[in-house]
Amino acid sequence: MRNAALVLGLIGGLFAMIVGFFSFGYTEVVQNHAEVGRMFGQFENAQTIRIASFLAPLLAIAGGAMARARALWGGILMLLSAGLIYLAFGFGVFTMFPIGFCLVGGLLAVAAGKPDEPKAHF
Repeated sequence: MRNAALVLGLIGGLFAMIVGFFSFGYTEVVQNHAEVGRMFGQFENAQTIRIASFLAPLLAIAGGAMARARALWGGILMLLSAGLIYLAFGFGVFTMFPIGFCLVGGLLAVAAGKPDEPKAHF
């Protein structure tokens, strides 16, 4: 379960990074070129998008990396990442896989309470 959580956290973090690059970049373009924002729309709170674009992939990748040694902490980080992605970007075609991977990876890491190693967190 810990290995699956590790892989899901890393893949979810990479997908979240792609979403974050485009979202952060779009907020920069709209800030510098107002006509783009009038044509294609603007975010209500660009600062939230920018913070989530940075923190969500970071939390997912760090949580996935921690899943083998400290499954509880890694799972909590991945669950926080999934919640942050949902809060900032909503559930859509480009966010369903990062949210799903981070959510399932986080649940698997938290559920790994009785691992083969003596480092159980329950």
